[in-house]
Amino acid sequence: MPSFVHLHVHTQYSILDGAAFIPQLFVKAQADKQAALAITDHGNMFGVKEFLDTAKNYPDIKPIVGCEVYVAPEGRLLRKNKEEATTCHLVLLAKDQQGYRNLIKLVSKAWIEGFYYKPRIDHELLEEYHEGLIAMSACLAGELPRLILADKLKEASQLILWYKQLFGPDYYIELQRHKTKLDIENAKTCYALQKKIEPHLIALARNTT
Repeated sequence: MPSFVHLHVHTQYSILDGAAFIPQLFVKAQADKQAALAITDHGNMFGVKEFLDTAKNYPDIKPIVGCEVYVAPEGRLLRKNKEEATTCHLVLLAKDQQGYRNLIKLVSKAWIEGFYYKPRIDHELLEEYHEGLIAMSACLAGELPRLILADKLKEASQLILWYKQLFGPDYYIELQRHKTKLDIENAKTCYALQKKIEPHLIALARNTT
């Protein structure tokens, strides 16, 4: 029976977001008998070398290199004001050497060409460098969840079709449930929103296969 695998993971290289140290992640994955472990830090691949070096000590755990990139809805070159710096999240995983090279290209161009408050890519770059990559719709800040929260279900369906045309069967709609025992208002709000969009994500997934 296949084990559960974490494919959306932020390490200490996701500043002000991730709190997990890479060696500890592997210790935990091994304790839980997970067959693989991914790294998907926000907008960067700074931790990839440490991740792969650490993975050598855990031959039973397959390391999966990825990144949660920032997608600029109106294009990576637009820099009018801070509002245009608003970005959508997208998780990308390399499934082979071609995907790894394309992921490096995307992240590099995000910093060199698209940086505006954050390193940003866009649909144009995804069309050019999508081969060998797996894409996931990401968290509440992803393009798809944001459209659903804005009651733009038609646009959400069109977005899924665009990604499926580009990535084929390697585009996945991500479901998240981050319930916390802590009395933190932001966490409770996120969990409520995740529950709100979940039926729509499932319905859209079924209707666009």
